[in-house]
Amino acid sequence: MSLIVQKFGGTSVADPEKIRAAARRAIRAQNQGHRVVMVVSAMGKQTDELLRLATAVSEKPPAREMDMLLSTGEQTSVALVAMAIDDLGAKAVSLTGGQFGMKTDNSYSKARIRSIDTSRIESLLDEGNIVVAAGFQGIDDDLNITTLGRGGSDTTAVALAAVLGADACEIHTDVDGVYTTDPRLLPEARRVDVISYDEMLELASLGAGVMHSRSIEFAKKFRVPIHVRSSFSDREGTMIVSPAESESSPVSGAALTKDEARITVLGVPDVPGMSQAIFSAIAAQKVAVDMVVQNVGAQGKADVSFTVPRQELQVTLDAIEAIMETIGASGVTHDAEVAKVSVVGLAMARQKSVAARMFRALADAGVNIHMITTSEIKISALVPRDHAADALRAVHESFQLDQRPADAKTWAEIQAGSSPHADMDDVVTRLQNDALEALTLTDIAILEGQARVTLDGVPDRVGVAAEIFDEIGRAGIFVDLIVQGYDGQDGSTSVSFTIGQSDLEPAMKVAQSICQTHAMRDVRGADGITKLSVSGIGLRSHTQVGTVLFEQLASAKINVEMIATSELQVNVVIDSARGDDAKNCLRAAFADALS
Repeated sequence: MSLIVQKFGGTSVADPEKIRAAARRAIRAQNQGHRVVMVVSAMGKQTDELLRLATAVSEKPPAREMDMLLSTGEQTSVALVAMAIDDLGAKAVSLTGGQFGMKTDNSYSKARIRSIDTSRIESLLDEGNIVVAAGFQGIDDDLNITTLGRGGSDTTAVALAAVLGADACEIHTDVDGVYTTDPRLLPEARRVDVISYDEMLELASLGAGVMHSRSIEFAKKFRVPIHVRSSFSDREGTMIVSPAESESSPVSGAALTKDEARITVLGVPDVPGMSQAIFSAIAAQKVAVDMVVQNVGAQGKADVSFTVPRQELQVTLDAIEAIMETIGASGVTHDAEVAKVSVVGLAMARQKSVAARMFRALADAGVNIHMITTSEIKISALVPRDHAADALRAVHESFQLDQRPADAKTWAEIQAGSSPHADMDDVVTRLQNDALEALTLTDIAILEGQARVTLDGVPDRVGVAAEIFDEIGRAGIFVDLIVQGYDGQDGSTSVSFTIGQSDLEPAMKVAQSICQTHAMRDVRGADGITKLSVSGIGLRSHTQVGTVLFEQLASAKINVEMIATSELQVNVVIDSARGDDAKNCLRAAFADALS
């Protein structure tokens, strides 16, 4: 008999009628022959009310007691849902996280799942019960109640689906699936039938609110199909699985992150260890860094630009100011009036001129680009906040995201053409680990035979990036990494990109022509470079990855020429002569995390 995990968020159990509606959905699934586990969040705004009560009685509530308090929201919901199921004539048992065997570490408010004992749930299912499990919570080794943090109920549902071997994990929410962008910002956004784990991870990290990235990480690691659907209708929704909806469409979604701030550390000595010093200081303040751009140094100096959440700008500036003298940087600039527009697509790694198409769309819409960073499946551009909406609409229209791709496949079509048992041995091995949310790296690799081109003194005005990459595309040159950051000399920007070594000469000719046309300061090219990539699941939620990477390279006296980051990869460009040394030292440092 198949097993389904159904998760109902706070809006789906916000009042008695919605609770009864959720109960009816679970009973209907059971009547269709499925065994059913429900994972339930706190009702509506109940968590907000609990937080208000805590601050009313204590200016600084102890973390342990906060978890004890917040866990009661889910306990209320599961009891009420179980009562509703009983009243509708079916059998149900409600369980807290501790009661159904969720063991976590002891990091209050942000606990990680260590293991789940499924024996009690399976016994109750065998007796014909619908099991109603509290999301968001577990217990540590000392039986203290812990909570999982933001998106914790999604993570609970996916984790249970993994350890129970569920056929699917249904996420019932107040939207009817995943859209090509936020439909509240663009009404023409299209609901997609299928989206890949990797695409959804990038979109979730960019602010797509359907699901939290941590739960997608779990689903990818354990091959759990996720079905996002509405609590209030029977529309099919969206499947989040390994393959993408389309193999030919370069972009599957676009996202806008409004509350960004840009910081540039100017004149950083271009020697090993500088990146490590900067990002260690920021990590010590528990600040999450997003876009990271280090461009190629000139005259022994480099500029390092990155973005942080706008509300964390000042604490980040304070951290940087504290180390300015130590690292020998010449200054720091910042801009709190920026936003980030991004496009994501699994197929873009196989197609030329995707970046040029995005930059042209922004130029035609009159949107200036302040920073660029790319990965294999994502391109992000930092733009003025007052042009953010125009930027999102421009890229959405340019990639025709409102239209279903001609080769788009439904989940049923994908299932029919795939092997359902692929990689199951690997899944079983991972599930036997006593740290289910441990960092998992899929590869540490070097890409040799690379070259790079850097344009210095690029005018900070609309359309320049589009012209650069239009010309590169017309020359038939495939571009890998692109970074654009601020130039400390005159407030202009600098643009670097990596290419195959055999393309260096034609790329330099194009770059020199562009340099003359726009009166840029200089063009530099170099071969003999290597891209070092650390790929895995959980790079954002395990914030130590970047710190360890930079520490190891600094210890080995390996200089970093360029940096570009994403949800799935940290990429750095180094001298080819040190490629194997870099790969080997990182493999040793991350040995426990490599799959």
